[in-house]
Amino acid sequence: MDLSSFLILALTLLQVGASESVTGLYGETLAIPCNRGASLPEDLMFVKWKYEKDDGSIGDLLIKQSHSESATVQATDGYASRVSTDDLYRLLISQATLKDQKTFTCMVVSETNVMEYPTTVVVHKKPSSVQIMDKPAALQKDKPVTVGTCVAADSNPAATISWKKNGAPLNADGKAIVITPSMKLDPATGLSTTSSMLQYTATKEDVGAVFACVATHEKKDQETALEPFPVHYPSEKVTLQIMSKGPFVEGDNVTLKCQADGNPPPSSFFFYIKGQKTLVENSDSHTLTDISRDAAGEYKCSLTNDEKIEATQSIAVSYLDLSLSPTGDIVKKVGESLAVKVEKTASGEPQVSWTKDGKPVKEPNFEKLAYADAGAYTFELSLDGLTRRQSFKLAVEGKPVITSLTKHRPGEAQFKVLTCEADGVPEPRFQWSINNTNEESSYSEGRAVHKITVIPSVNLTVTCTVTNRLGEDSRTINVSSVFKEVPEKRDSEESSDDQSKVIVGVVLGLLIAAAVVGLIYWLYMKNSRQGSWKTNEKEIGSSEESKKLEDNELTA
Repeated sequence: MDLSSFLILALTLLQVGASESVTGLYGETLAIPCNRGASLPEDLMFVKWKYEKDDGSIGDLLIKQSHSESATVQATDGYASRVSTDDLYRLLISQATLKDQKTFTCMVVSETNVMEYPTTVVVHKKPSSVQIMDKPAALQKDKPVTVGTCVAADSNPAATISWKKNGAPLNADGKAIVITPSMKLDPATGLSTTSSMLQYTATKEDVGAVFACVATHEKKDQETALEPFPVHYPSEKVTLQIMSKGPFVEGDNVTLKCQADGNPPPSSFFFYIKGQKTLVENSDSHTLTDISRDAAGEYKCSLTNDEKIEATQSIAVSYLDLSLSPTGDIVKKVGESLAVKVEKTASGEPQVSWTKDGKPVKEPNFEKLAYADAGAYTFELSLDGLTRRQSFKLAVEGKPVITSLTKHRPGEAQFKVLTCEADGVPEPRFQWSINNTNEESSYSEGRAVHKITVIPSVNLTVTCTVTNRLGEDSRTINVSSVFKEVPEKRDSEESSDDQSKVIVGVVLGLLIAAAVVGLIYWLYMKNSRQGSWKTNEKEIGSSEESKKLEDNELTA
C-alpha cells in the first residue's frame, strides 16, 4: 500500500482525543507529550506532529517512523530550527516564547488505527525585575508625597503588585493612601509590565517607617523594600539650653543653644540678648563672652520664620566684693584697741572665715590688745566658686614689765636657780647684778623667760633688769648663802659621836687584851707546878725567885 492510499485510509479511521494543556517557561525548552505520555500501540507505524497556525491552517512540524532513530523535520517556518523529538515521541521546542502558545497535535498512526492528541501550550514568565522608581528624598507631614512607583517588568501572565508599611499591608483609602496601578503590554514579545504608584500622607510617627512593594506571580511573591524615609515637618516648638556649666561668675563665657523640633531642623535663629535681637545663621548656638554681673537676666531665642515660637532661659551671675580695714602691717601698743571693719557685696550669702597664722579663729575683737593678739590675720569670703580674701599683720608692742622673779634650790644642791619672767615687745634683754652660769632663755607671744645659776657664798640681794627700745623694768630678790652654820654644827656633832665611839672601842679592846694575858699567865703557872710534881724533880732557882713569881701571880 502506497503512502497516499494509507493516508486516505487513515483519515477514514481518524479518531481525535481530548485536548490537554501544558505550561512551559519562557526562554526554556517546551516538552509536549504525545497521548499524555501513555504507551503507543505495538503496531505503530509513525508519529507526526503538527500545529494550528494563527490563520487557522495546519502546519507540519516533523514525522518520525517507528523503525527510525531520527525524525524528519517538515516545518519550513521558524520552527524548522527549533523543533525535535525524543525516544518518547515528545515534541521538543527550544527557546520558548509567547508565540508558542498554540495547540500542537500528535498524530499516532498504526496498522489498525489513527489517533490525534491535541495539546494546548501556555508559556509563563516571572518578572525579569521588580524595582521601585521615583523615590522621594523625604516624606512631608500632612502632605501627599509619592513614595515610589513599583515596576514588575516583562512577565506572563501579568504580575499583581501590593504595598506594605513596616510589614503590614497598605490599603488604599483615597486620602492618606492612594495606590494607582497600571499595565503595559510589549507588542514585540507579548510580555506584560505591571506598575503601581503609591502616594502617602505622612505623620511624625512615620519617621523610620519601611515601605515595600510585593510583586506576585504564579502565587509566588517577590518583595522589594525601601530604605526608611525621613519625614519632614515644620517646627512647632523650640527649646533654649545653657550649654556651659554653672554657676557662672564674672568673666565666664556662656554658650546658649536653640533647638527646634522640626525636621530638618532650622539652621538659623533669632537670639534676644538683653532685649537686642541678633540673627545667627547656619548655627544654633550663640556665646556670651566675658560676662559681668549685669549679664544676669532672661534670655530668649525664636524661629526666624515664626518669632512667636520661642523659648526662654534665665542666667544668674555670681559676684563677690570685699573691703577689709585695716590691711597691711599694723603696729599697736599693748592695752590699746583696734577696730576691724569688713564690707562685702555678694550675689548671695557667702561663707566667711578668719584665720590667724594659717589657723582658723573666731572673728577678732581687739578692745584691749594683748601680746598674744599679734599675728597675721586673713579674712576670706567664698561663693559659687568665687573667693575673695584680704589680710593684715598685727604687731603689739610694749615696754618690758617683770611679772615674776623666783629662786629655787634643787634638793641639797650647792647652787640656786634664779628665774626672771617679763612681758614686752620687742623682745626684752635681761641683765643681772650677779655673776652667773648656765643661762637659759625663751620668748613667745611677748613673754620672755630667763634663768641663771648662782652659787652664793653669803647672803645677797640680786637685781633682774629688762630693757627694750620702749623702756625698762627692774626687780630685786634676797638670796641666802648655800653655806649656812646649821649644816656645819651638825657636822661637828657627828664627828664627836664618832670619836666617842672610837674611845669606847679602844677601852673595851684593852680590857679584853688584859684578861687574855692574865688567863695565859695563870694557865702557864698551873702547868708549871703540875709538871714538877709529876717528875719529882726539884725546882730550879732560889727561894727568892720563887717568892717573886708568887708575888707576880698574886699581883696579876
